[in-house]
Amino acid sequence: MRDIGIGIIGGGYMGKAHAVAMSAVGPVFETVLRPKLVMVCATSDASAERYRAAYGFARATSDWRKLVADPEVEAIIIASPQSTHREIAEAAFARGLPVFCEKPLGENAADSAVMVMAAEAANAINMTGFNYVRTPATQEAIRLVRSGALGRITWFRGEHTEDFLSDPDAPANWRTEGRASGTMGDLAPHPINCALALMGPIKSLMAQIETIHDTRPGPDGPVQVSNDDHAQLMLRFANGVMGQLYVSRTATGRKMGYGYEIHGTKGAIRFDQEDQNALHVYYADGPEAGRGFTKILTGPAHPNYAAFCQGPGHGTGYQDQIIIEARDFLHAIETNTNIFPTFRDGMEVNRVVEAAWTSSDQRQWVDL
Repeated sequence: MRDIGIGIIGGGYMGKAHAVAMSAVGPVFETVLRPKLVMVCATSDASAERYRAAYGFARATSDWRKLVADPEVEAIIIASPQSTHREIAEAAFARGLPVFCEKPLGENAADSAVMVMAAEAANAINMTGFNYVRTPATQEAIRLVRSGALGRITWFRGEHTEDFLSDPDAPANWRTEGRASGTMGDLAPHPINCALALMGPIKSLMAQIETIHDTRPGPDGPVQVSNDDHAQLMLRFANGVMGQLYVSRTATGRKMGYGYEIHGTKGAIRFDQEDQNALHVYYADGPEAGRGFTKILTGPAHPNYAAFCQGPGHGTGYQDQIIIEARDFLHAIETNTNIFPTFRDGMEVNRVVEAAWTSSDQRQWVDL
Protein backbone atom coordinates (compact mmCIF):
# COMPACT_ATOMS: atom_id res chain seq x y z
CA MET A 1 0.00 0.00 0.00
CA ARG A 2 1.04 3.59 -0.56
CA ASP A 3 -0.56 6.98 -0.06
CA ILE A 4 -1.77 9.14 -2.94
CA GLY A 5 -2.54 12.84 -2.49
CA ILE A 6 -6.01 13.89 -3.65
CA GLY A 7 -7.14 17.40 -4.60
CA ILE A 8 -10.84 18.09 -5.08
CA ILE A 9 -12.10 21.20 -6.87
CA GLY A 10 -15.61 21.94 -5.64
CA GLY A 11 -16.82 21.28 -2.13
CA GLY A 12 -20.59 21.21 -2.58
CA TYR A 13 -22.89 18.24 -3.19
CA MET A 14 -20.57 16.21 -5.42
CA GLY A 15 -17.38 17.52 -3.83
CA LYS A 16 -18.57 16.15 -0.49
CA ALA A 17 -19.57 12.83 -2.08
CA HIS A 18 -16.09 12.41 -3.57
CA ALA A 19 -14.35 13.45 -0.34
CA VAL A 20 -16.35 10.86 1.60
CA ALA A 21 -15.66 8.24 -1.08
CA MET A 22 -11.92 8.87 -1.03
CA SER A 23 -11.90 8.58 2.76
CA ALA A 24 -13.81 5.28 2.64
CA VAL A 25 -12.49 3.51 -0.45
CA GLY A 26 -9.28 2.20 1.13
CA PRO A 27 -10.88 0.10 3.88
CA VAL A 28 -13.94 -0.81 1.79
CA PHE A 29 -12.00 -2.24 -1.16
CA GLU A 30 -8.57 -2.71 0.46
CA THR A 31 -7.01 -0.67 -2.34
CA VAL A 32 -3.28 -0.58 -3.00
CA LEU A 33 -3.44 3.21 -3.25
CA ARG A 34 -4.71 4.89 -0.08
CA PRO A 35 -6.03 8.44 -0.63
CA LYS A 36 -4.92 11.39 1.48
CA LEU A 37 -7.17 14.45 1.30
CA VAL A 38 -4.53 17.09 0.57
CA MET A 39 -6.47 20.13 -0.63
CA VAL A 40 -10.00 21.30 -1.41
CA CYS A 41 -10.89 24.30 -3.58
CA ALA A 42 -14.09 26.33 -3.39
CA THR A 43 -15.28 29.71 -4.66
CA SER A 44 -14.22 31.63 -1.53
CA ASP A 45 -11.59 31.22 1.17
CA ALA A 46 -14.32 30.98 3.80
CA SER A 47 -16.23 28.17 2.09
CA ALA A 48 -13.01 26.34 1.23
CA GLU A 49 -11.94 26.45 4.86
CA ARG A 50 -15.36 25.23 5.95
CA TYR A 51 -15.10 22.25 3.59
CA ARG A 52 -11.53 21.56 4.72
CA ALA A 53 -12.60 21.31 8.34
CA ALA A 54 -15.76 19.32 7.61
CA TYR A 55 -14.23 16.76 5.24
CA GLY A 56 -10.74 16.39 6.70
CA PHE A 57 -8.50 18.01 4.09
CA ALA A 58 -5.04 19.22 5.06
CA ARG A 59 -5.34 22.54 3.21
CA ALA A 60 -7.90 24.77 1.49
CA THR A 61 -7.84 27.38 -1.25
CA SER A 62 -10.14 29.48 -3.42
CA ASP A 63 -7.68 29.32 -6.35
CA TRP A 64 -7.83 26.05 -8.28
CA ARG A 65 -4.46 26.84 -9.87
CA LYS A 66 -2.80 26.55 -6.46
CA LEU A 67 -4.42 23.17 -5.98
CA VAL A 68 -3.30 21.87 -9.37
CA ALA A 69 0.25 23.14 -8.78
CA ASP A 70 0.57 21.76 -5.24
CA PRO A 71 3.38 19.14 -5.27
CA GLU A 72 1.53 16.92 -2.78
CA VAL A 73 -1.54 16.68 -5.02
CA GLU A 74 -1.07 13.55 -7.14
CA ALA A 75 -4.60 13.18 -8.59
CA ILE A 76 -7.37 15.68 -9.31
CA ILE A 77 -11.15 15.39 -8.95
CA ILE A 78 -13.12 18.10 -10.75
CA ALA A 79 -16.53 18.66 -9.14
CA SER A 80 -17.05 22.28 -10.15
CA PRO A 81 -19.46 23.75 -12.76
CA GLN A 82 -18.94 22.36 -16.25
CA SER A 83 -17.89 25.76 -17.61
CA THR A 84 -14.67 25.35 -15.57
CA HIS A 85 -13.84 21.77 -16.53
CA ARG A 86 -11.74 22.35 -19.63
CA GLU A 87 -9.28 24.87 -18.19
CA ILE A 88 -8.74 22.89 -15.00
CA ALA A 89 -8.25 19.60 -16.85
CA GLU A 90 -5.77 21.13 -19.30
CA ALA A 91 -3.71 22.53 -16.43
CA ALA A 92 -3.75 19.20 -14.59
CA PHE A 93 -2.73 17.23 -17.67
CA ALA A 94 0.12 19.70 -18.26
CA ARG A 95 1.47 18.35 -14.95
CA GLY A 96 0.76 14.78 -16.05
CA LEU A 97 -1.79 14.27 -13.29
CA PRO A 98 -4.63 11.73 -13.38
CA VAL A 99 -8.00 13.51 -13.60
CA PHE A 100 -11.51 12.42 -12.65
CA CYS A 101 -14.09 14.89 -13.98
CA GLU A 102 -17.77 14.98 -13.10
CA LYS A 103 -20.31 14.81 -15.91
CA PRO A 104 -20.95 16.34 -18.31
CA LEU A 105 -17.31 16.34 -19.34
CA GLY A 106 -17.20 19.70 -21.10
CA GLU A 107 -19.53 22.62 -21.56
CA ASN A 108 -19.96 21.38 -25.14
CA ALA A 109 -18.57 18.76 -27.50
CA ALA A 110 -15.78 21.08 -28.67
CA ASP A 111 -14.54 21.58 -25.10
CA SER A 112 -14.73 17.84 -24.50
CA ALA A 113 -12.68 17.15 -27.62
CA VAL A 114 -9.94 19.48 -26.38
CA MET A 115 -9.98 17.74 -22.99
CA VAL A 116 -9.65 14.34 -24.66
CA MET A 117 -6.71 15.53 -26.75
CA ALA A 118 -5.01 16.97 -23.66
CA ALA A 119 -5.48 13.73 -21.73
CA GLU A 120 -4.19 11.56 -24.53
CA ALA A 121 -1.27 13.86 -25.33
CA ALA A 122 -0.19 13.66 -21.69
CA ASN A 123 -0.83 9.89 -21.62
CA ALA A 124 -2.61 10.57 -18.33
CA ILE A 125 -5.30 8.53 -16.61
CA ASN A 126 -8.73 10.10 -17.17
CA MET A 127 -12.28 9.22 -16.11
CA THR A 128 -15.69 10.85 -16.41
CA GLY A 129 -18.10 10.66 -13.47
CA PHE A 130 -21.18 8.63 -14.41
CA ASN A 131 -21.93 6.93 -11.11
CA TYR A 132 -25.24 5.20 -11.92
CA VAL A 133 -23.64 2.61 -14.21
CA ARG A 134 -21.68 1.49 -11.12
CA THR A 135 -24.60 -0.06 -9.22
CA PRO A 136 -24.18 -3.84 -8.81
CA ALA A 137 -27.53 -4.34 -10.58
CA THR A 138 -26.53 -2.34 -13.67
CA GLN A 139 -23.10 -3.97 -13.77
CA GLU A 140 -24.92 -7.31 -13.78
CA ALA A 141 -27.22 -6.06 -16.57
CA ILE A 142 -24.18 -5.12 -18.66
CA ARG A 143 -22.73 -8.59 -18.05
CA LEU A 144 -25.97 -10.29 -19.11
CA VAL A 145 -26.21 -8.28 -22.32
CA ARG A 146 -22.58 -8.85 -23.28
CA SER A 147 -22.65 -12.55 -22.40
CA GLY A 148 -25.46 -13.21 -24.86
CA ALA A 149 -27.77 -14.50 -22.11
CA LEU A 150 -30.61 -12.42 -23.58
CA GLY A 151 -29.91 -13.56 -27.13
CA ARG A 152 -29.80 -11.02 -29.95
CA ILE A 153 -30.86 -7.65 -28.56
CA THR A 154 -33.82 -6.17 -30.42
CA TRP A 155 -34.89 -3.07 -28.45
CA PHE A 156 -33.72 -0.63 -25.77
CA ARG A 157 -35.67 1.93 -23.75
CA GLY A 158 -34.04 4.29 -21.26
CA GLU A 159 -35.14 7.22 -19.13
CA HIS A 160 -34.09 9.67 -16.46
CA THR A 161 -37.17 11.27 -14.96
CA GLU A 162 -37.48 13.50 -11.88
CA ASP A 163 -40.09 15.98 -10.66
CA PHE A 164 -38.11 18.74 -8.94
CA LEU A 165 -39.56 21.31 -11.38
CA SER A 166 -42.96 19.71 -12.05
CA ASP A 167 -44.77 22.43 -10.09
CA PRO A 168 -45.35 25.41 -12.43
CA ASP A 169 -45.30 27.69 -9.37
CA ALA A 170 -41.82 26.59 -8.31
CA PRO A 171 -39.64 29.73 -8.44
CA ALA A 172 -36.99 30.38 -11.05
CA ASN A 173 -33.46 29.43 -9.98
CA TRP A 174 -30.08 28.59 -11.51
CA ARG A 175 -31.52 25.39 -12.96
CA THR A 176 -33.90 27.40 -15.18
CA GLU A 177 -31.10 29.50 -16.71
CA GLY A 178 -28.91 28.46 -19.64
CA ARG A 179 -28.85 25.36 -21.79
CA ALA A 180 -26.15 23.68 -19.67
CA SER A 181 -28.51 23.63 -16.65
CA GLY A 182 -31.53 22.31 -18.55
CA THR A 183 -32.69 18.74 -18.76
CA MET A 184 -30.48 17.88 -21.74
CA GLY A 185 -27.44 19.35 -20.00
CA ASP A 186 -28.17 18.05 -16.50
CA LEU A 187 -30.15 14.79 -16.59
CA ALA A 188 -29.79 13.46 -20.14
CA PRO A 189 -26.05 12.66 -19.94
CA HIS A 190 -26.73 9.88 -17.42
CA PRO A 191 -29.15 7.76 -19.50
CA ILE A 192 -27.12 8.47 -22.65
CA ASN A 193 -24.05 7.07 -20.92
CA CYS A 194 -26.15 4.11 -19.77
CA ALA A 195 -27.33 3.46 -23.32
CA LEU A 196 -23.76 3.58 -24.60
CA ALA A 197 -22.60 1.20 -21.85
CA LEU A 198 -25.36 -1.32 -22.51
CA MET A 199 -25.85 -1.02 -26.28
CA GLY A 200 -22.74 0.58 -27.73
CA PRO A 201 -22.44 3.61 -30.06
CA ILE A 202 -25.47 5.51 -31.34
CA LYS A 203 -25.54 5.77 -35.13
CA SER A 204 -28.42 8.23 -35.57
CA LEU A 205 -31.22 9.91 -33.63
CA MET A 206 -34.37 11.98 -33.86
CA ALA A 207 -35.19 14.28 -30.93
CA GLN A 208 -37.88 16.63 -29.65
CA ILE A 209 -36.85 18.98 -26.85
CA GLU A 210 -39.39 21.21 -25.10
CA THR A 211 -39.90 23.72 -22.32
CA ILE A 212 -43.20 23.05 -20.58
CA HIS A 213 -43.27 26.02 -18.19
CA ASP A 214 -42.01 29.04 -20.15
CA THR A 215 -42.03 31.38 -17.15
CA ARG A 216 -41.60 30.89 -13.42
CA PRO A 217 -42.16 33.17 -10.43
CA GLY A 218 -39.33 35.53 -9.58
CA PRO A 219 -38.83 38.15 -6.87
CA ASP A 220 -39.98 40.93 -9.21
CA GLY A 221 -42.53 39.03 -11.29
CA PRO A 222 -42.47 36.26 -13.91
CA VAL A 223 -39.03 35.16 -15.11
CA GLN A 224 -38.44 33.66 -18.56
CA VAL A 225 -37.13 30.10 -18.48
CA SER A 226 -34.19 29.82 -20.87
CA ASN A 227 -33.73 26.06 -21.03
CA ASP A 228 -35.59 22.78 -21.51
CA ASP A 229 -37.88 20.73 -19.25
CA HIS A 230 -38.09 17.40 -21.10
CA ALA A 231 -37.08 15.58 -24.27
CA GLN A 232 -37.68 12.39 -26.18
CA LEU A 233 -35.17 10.72 -28.48
CA MET A 234 -35.58 7.93 -31.01
CA LEU A 235 -32.31 6.06 -31.48
CA ARG A 236 -30.66 3.71 -33.95
CA PHE A 237 -27.56 2.08 -32.49
CA ALA A 238 -24.54 1.12 -34.59
CA ASN A 239 -25.37 -2.55 -33.96
CA GLY A 240 -28.73 -2.02 -35.69
CA VAL A 241 -30.89 -2.07 -32.54
CA MET A 242 -33.78 0.39 -32.27
CA GLY A 243 -34.21 2.38 -29.07
CA GLN A 244 -35.63 5.41 -27.31
CA LEU A 245 -34.86 7.75 -24.41
CA TYR A 246 -37.04 10.06 -22.35
CA VAL A 247 -35.66 12.64 -19.93
CA SER A 248 -37.63 15.04 -17.76
CA ARG A 249 -37.39 17.26 -14.70
CA THR A 250 -41.18 17.71 -14.70
CA ALA A 251 -42.23 14.05 -14.43
CA THR A 252 -44.69 14.35 -11.54
CA GLY A 253 -44.14 11.64 -8.95
CA ARG A 254 -40.72 10.54 -10.17
CA LYS A 255 -37.80 11.15 -7.80
CA MET A 256 -34.95 9.12 -9.34
CA GLY A 257 -36.43 7.61 -12.47
CA TYR A 258 -33.18 6.41 -14.02
CA GLY A 259 -34.29 3.19 -15.67
CA TYR A 260 -34.08 0.98 -18.71
CA GLU A 261 -35.69 -2.01 -20.39
CA ILE A 262 -33.96 -4.28 -22.89
CA HIS A 263 -35.57 -6.97 -25.05
CA GLY A 264 -33.65 -9.86 -26.60
CA THR A 265 -34.59 -12.99 -28.49
CA LYS A 266 -33.92 -15.15 -25.41
CA GLY A 267 -34.91 -12.83 -22.59
CA ALA A 268 -35.34 -9.32 -21.25
CA ILE A 269 -34.32 -7.12 -18.31
CA ARG A 270 -35.86 -4.14 -16.52
CA PHE A 271 -34.24 -1.77 -14.02
CA ASP A 272 -35.41 1.25 -12.01
CA GLN A 273 -32.95 3.31 -9.94
CA GLU A 274 -35.66 3.98 -7.35
CA ASP A 275 -35.28 0.28 -6.57
CA GLN A 276 -31.56 0.18 -7.27
CA ASN A 277 -30.87 -3.12 -5.51
CA ALA A 278 -33.11 -5.17 -7.79
CA LEU A 279 -32.89 -6.30 -11.41
CA HIS A 280 -35.93 -7.83 -13.11
CA VAL A 281 -34.94 -10.62 -15.50
CA TYR A 282 -37.04 -12.72 -17.90
CA TYR A 283 -35.89 -15.81 -19.80
CA ALA A 284 -37.92 -17.12 -22.74
CA ASP A 285 -37.49 -20.81 -21.96
CA GLY A 286 -39.43 -23.52 -20.17
CA PRO A 287 -43.22 -23.94 -20.19
CA GLU A 288 -45.15 -20.78 -21.05
CA ALA A 289 -47.25 -21.20 -17.91
CA GLY A 290 -44.17 -20.79 -15.74
CA ARG A 291 -42.60 -17.80 -17.44
CA GLY A 292 -42.44 -14.29 -16.02
CA PHE A 293 -40.05 -11.59 -14.84
CA THR A 294 -38.05 -12.61 -11.75
CA LYS A 295 -36.95 -9.95 -9.28
CA ILE A 296 -33.27 -10.57 -8.56
CA LEU A 297 -32.08 -8.95 -5.33
CA THR A 298 -28.42 -7.93 -5.53
CA GLY A 299 -25.99 -9.61 -3.16
CA PRO A 300 -22.37 -10.74 -2.81
CA ALA A 301 -22.65 -12.75 -6.06
CA HIS A 302 -23.00 -9.50 -8.03
CA PRO A 303 -20.21 -7.06 -8.97
CA ASN A 304 -18.75 -4.94 -6.13
CA TYR A 305 -21.53 -5.73 -3.65
CA ALA A 306 -19.56 -7.92 -1.21
CA ALA A 307 -17.14 -5.11 -0.35
CA PHE A 308 -20.02 -3.29 1.36
CA CYS A 309 -22.16 -6.08 2.79
CA GLN A 310 -22.19 -9.87 3.11
CA GLY A 311 -25.99 -10.14 3.17
CA PRO A 312 -27.97 -10.57 -0.07
CA GLY A 313 -30.83 -8.10 -0.36
CA HIS A 314 -29.45 -5.75 2.28
CA GLY A 315 -28.59 -3.28 -0.45
CA THR A 316 -26.17 -0.56 -1.44
CA GLY A 317 -26.87 3.18 -1.75
CA TYR A 318 -25.98 6.32 -3.69
CA GLN A 319 -22.75 7.00 -1.81
CA ASP A 320 -21.60 3.45 -2.50
CA GLN A 321 -21.74 4.17 -6.24
CA ILE A 322 -19.26 7.00 -5.69
CA ILE A 323 -17.00 4.72 -3.63
CA ILE A 324 -17.00 2.19 -6.48
CA GLU A 325 -16.04 5.03 -8.85
CA ALA A 326 -13.20 5.96 -6.49
CA ARG A 327 -11.97 2.35 -6.49
CA ASP A 328 -12.00 2.28 -10.30
CA PHE A 329 -10.14 5.60 -10.52
CA LEU A 330 -7.46 4.40 -8.09
CA HIS A 331 -7.17 1.07 -9.89
CA ALA A 332 -6.73 2.89 -13.20
CA ILE A 333 -3.91 4.95 -11.67
CA GLU A 334 -2.30 1.89 -10.07
CA THR A 335 -2.32 -0.14 -13.30
CA ASN A 336 -1.87 2.86 -15.64
CA THR A 337 -4.87 1.60 -17.61
CA ASN A 338 -7.98 3.70 -18.25
CA ILE A 339 -11.36 2.35 -17.16
CA PHE A 340 -14.81 3.15 -18.63
CA PRO A 341 -16.09 5.82 -18.80
CA THR A 342 -13.01 7.72 -19.95
CA PHE A 343 -12.90 11.30 -21.20
CA ARG A 344 -13.47 9.94 -24.70
CA ASP A 345 -16.64 8.25 -23.45
CA GLY A 346 -17.68 11.53 -21.83
CA MET A 347 -17.08 13.34 -25.11
CA GLU A 348 -19.35 10.87 -26.88
CA VAL A 349 -22.16 11.78 -24.48
CA ASN A 350 -21.62 15.47 -25.31
CA ARG A 351 -21.79 14.61 -29.02
CA VAL A 352 -25.12 12.83 -28.56
CA VAL A 353 -26.55 15.79 -26.61
CA GLU A 354 -25.53 18.24 -29.32
CA ALA A 355 -26.89 15.96 -32.05
CA ALA A 356 -30.21 15.87 -30.16
CA TRP A 357 -30.38 19.67 -30.12
CA THR A 358 -29.59 19.79 -33.84
CA SER A 359 -32.29 17.22 -34.54
CA SER A 360 -34.87 19.05 -32.44
CA ASP A 361 -34.07 22.39 -34.07
CA GLN A 362 -34.13 20.97 -37.61
CA ARG A 363 -36.96 18.47 -36.99
CA GLN A 364 -35.12 15.62 -38.69
CA TRP A 365 -32.94 12.57 -38.11
CA VAL A 366 -29.27 13.34 -37.46
CA ASP A 367 -26.32 11.01 -38.04
CA LEU A 368 -23.52 10.99 -35.49
